[in-house]
Amino acid sequence: MTVRNHQARRPTIYDVAKLAGVSPSLVSLVLQNPGRVSDKRREAVRAAIAELGYRPSRAATTLASSRTKSIGLVIDDYRNLWFVDLLRGMESVLTEHGYHVTLADSRPGENRIREAADGLLAMHVDGLVIAAEPGGTPLTGAGVPTVVAGWRNGVPPDADLITNDDDGGGAIAADHLLRLGHTRIGHLTGSGGAAAHRRAGFDDRLREAGVDARIVGDEGGTAEEDGYASACWLLDRYPDTTAIFAANDTMALGAFGAIKAHGLAVPAEISVIGYDNSTLAKSRYLELTSVDNRSDLVGADVAKALLERIQDPTKGPIRELIKPSLVVRTTTAPPSV
Repeated sequence: MTVRNHQARRPTIYDVAKLAGVSPSLVSLVLQNPGRVSDKRREAVRAAIAELGYRPSRAATTLASSRTKSIGLVIDDYRNLWFVDLLRGMESVLTEHGYHVTLADSRPGENRIREAADGLLAMHVDGLVIAAEPGGTPLTGAGVPTVVAGWRNGVPPDADLITNDDDGGGAIAADHLLRLGHTRIGHLTGSGGAAAHRRAGFDDRLREAGVDARIVGDEGGTAEEDGYASACWLLDRYPDTTAIFAANDTMALGAFGAIKAHGLAVPAEISVIGYDNSTLAKSRYLELTSVDNRSDLVGADVAKALLERIQDPTKGPIRELIKPSLVVRTTTAPPSV
């Protein structure tokens, strides 16, 4: 019987190098910039790391270079499923380059985004991704490469912006409901930048068709409870509404609750369409028609833009719009009357 010595020393980079048959400097290169190492040597190093259970010291890495290999991500609502796909897309790119993501949730308040960003900057992150509304104080002069993910109010002029074409996505939702024959349409929205663009695209397309959108909640939030409250107000004020477009899938879930509370059925009496094509929309229970904003692709392109910005801080800011598409499921149908 073999007894493990739990006090045994931790494996070092020299142990990895010896087992892989390479130099310690090449192991360091694999950890920091694996793309510059041949496939054969990279796999040998990774196999040695796995066998030894080696964990690189980030403190040592920071001391050995001017970078911490960490990226700060500021979000403003853990409940918003959009962030899940955004983070997955970011990590699909950053992990390969040896970076990890540190998350900060900005709390309500005038300086919420600044406080969250300052906490990450104190950790000496190599770059920032802002995926939150700035509140009363726009983020400027962060001092590190910064990329904004999604439309935000008060985007720093020197920051890169990677976002879904939310105006186009709102128009896609309007076109779908118009093609089905709906003319008494409500829209549940919020005060954020993305919601404003979705609202504008939706409203403009309906107006072109001679239809007035019944818009609710343009100064509120976009959580499930906001969707429920807005949908209740809409159905009380306009009981003849035959379709609802929600600014995101989470609000659409709240709308389902309001529709049920009013004794109505989806889609027999009222259609519902969401936005984000999140895991919520894809669930077999809801099967929600939703605009796919490709948040995973947004995340991947955010990571690529940030890595490029880290390599060349002098390049001009970029603006990238990612085209959305519609995923039709079971919650939309022609109006019954």
